[in-house]
Amino acid sequence: MAQQAYMTETDDNGGSGPEPRGVRLRRLIGTLFGRIGAGWRGDPGIWRRGLVLTGFALAFSLVMGLHSRIPNRYGNLGSLTETFLPWIGLFVPVLLVLALVRKSAIALIAVVLPAVVWLNLFGGLLVDRTGSGGDLTVATHNVNADNPDPAGTARDVAASEADVLALEELTAAAVPVYEKALVATYKYHSVQGTVGLWSRYPLSAVKPVDIKLGWTRAMRATVTTPEGQVAVYVAHLPSVRVKLQAGFTARQRDKSADALGEAIADERLTRVVLLGDLNGTMNDRSLNAVTSQMRSTQGAAGSGFGFSWPASFPMARIDQIMVKGVEPVTSWTLPQTSSDHLPVAARVKVTTP
Repeated sequence: MAQQAYMTETDDNGGSGPEPRGVRLRRLIGTLFGRIGAGWRGDPGIWRRGLVLTGFALAFSLVMGLHSRIPNRYGNLGSLTETFLPWIGLFVPVLLVLALVRKSAIALIAVVLPAVVWLNLFGGLLVDRTGSGGDLTVATHNVNADNPDPAGTARDVAASEADVLALEELTAAAVPVYEKALVATYKYHSVQGTVGLWSRYPLSAVKPVDIKLGWTRAMRATVTTPEGQVAVYVAHLPSVRVKLQAGFTARQRDKSADALGEAIADERLTRVVLLGDLNGTMNDRSLNAVTSQMRSTQGAAGSGFGFSWPASFPMARIDQIMVKGVEPVTSWTLPQTSSDHLPVAARVKVTTP
């Protein structure tokens, strides 16, 4: 009798036609959680098990939410954490699975917290923010001093059709190779120390920028585009190392970042673009002298995290395109070359109101 009533209700809701996909999905989820609930129902231990997992979930939440409070006093631990901060999110699904295996209700609830914190920090990067239009395409690439194929690398980055191209880690022996490979695409160029700038548009007021290293790894030039003048900075900040005894050694990088930030702050032109390998991410507080006054094109108009290093398995975006006084339209990572970095590019709108 009960079976007959159920069949009558089903016939009233649509007969024998196929069940909508949304209904099937909800029924599958309901069945799954129903089985989980059936296995846990009447088990008093679900609120006592998983205290260690709960502790880890809370710890990851605190690290992400309070990363700026982690001191740099000991081995620059704060900067090291901030460099790889997005990867902490990988622990969330691991904790979720372990909580289910342990049948721990308290751990399941606790896992929600790091998930929310991570989404608050990085959820926006999961949304495609790329746009269309723009009037200037820029690109930057650390070509690697030990690059076995500089000519091929030059052709690869020129294929990006960038109007302005910055190269870092140039050696004296490789500069003529890059000049020869890029001359057909870029009429104007300048090399200062180990960094160089190639442009389709005229360059003027070219000069090295002192970033307190004793040799030249940064430069500045005025690029006269059809839409107006833009100050373009190219920089390769000192490398950082992770050492067992010294931790994250970044003192010279931090000093150079401060000097670069001062140079950009003193810039007279209102439109500024920074291209280069900063050996740090936008989350790294030690780059605040630069990041506090400029916008990341990837953060404003990119899709995803745009990791650029190492090229074989990118884990961090240390190659940056940052702007001030111009509007980012789209930002992306270029295909791998013979370097250990990926080149990155962006299109911006110079003619902003």
